[in-house]
Amino acid sequence: MKTFRVVIWVLVAAVAITLGWLTYEWQRSQSETAANPYGVPFKLVDQNGAPITETAFQGRPTALFFGFTHCPEVCPTTLFELDGWLKQVDPDGDKIGAYFITVDPERDPPELLGDYVSSVTDRVIGISGSPEEIAEVIRGFNIYAKKVPVDAADPDGDYTMDHTASVFLLDAQGRFKSTIAWGENPDNAVAKLKNLL
Repeated sequence: MKTFRVVIWVLVAAVAITLGWLTYEWQRSQSETAANPYGVPFKLVDQNGAPITETAFQGRPTALFFGFTHCPEVCPTTLFELDGWLKQVDPDGDKIGAYFITVDPERDPPELLGDYVSSVTDRVIGISGSPEEIAEVIRGFNIYAKKVPVDAADPDGDYTMDHTASVFLLDAQGRFKSTIAWGENPDNAVAKLKNLL
C-alpha cells in the first residue's frame, strides 16, 4: 500500500510539473505574439497604384477594414461610420491611419478601389493586389473571406463576398489591440479609437 501511495504522489508531481511547464510555454508564446506586429509582411498597391507594405501600419495607430467595392451594405456603411468616428477622435487626420483592403481583388483594381473609397471618405486609403497576394494577406490577418455565387444554379456567374466585418485596431507598433464590430455602439467605437491614442 505504501508503494502505491508513493507511485500516486510521483504521478501527481509529474502532472503538476507538466501543467506548470505547459502554462509557462503558453504564456510565453502569448507574450511573444502580443509583442509582434499583427498580420504578415506584404507588398501590395494603394488606391493610387503606389507600393504599400505592412510598415504603413506602424508609426501611428491604425484602423484596418477588409471589404469589397460590390458590397451592398456593410462596407459602405462601415467606411461612412469610420469616417465620422475618425473626424471626432482625430480631426486633423494625422494621428490615426485608416486602410481598406479589398477581399475581391479580381473586381477591385486600385483605381476602382480609390474611386469607391474616396466617394465615401478622404480619411481611408484603399489597398489592392493580385488575387494570390490578397489571399496571403487574408490568411495572415486571420480574415474570413469567401466567394458566394448570387445564383446557386450558376456557380461561375455573378458573386458576392462573405467576409469579416470588423474594423481591426492596431497600435503604433502594428500590434493588435481590439476590434470595432459591425453595428457596434458608436460611442464604444469612438472610445476604442481614443484608447489607441
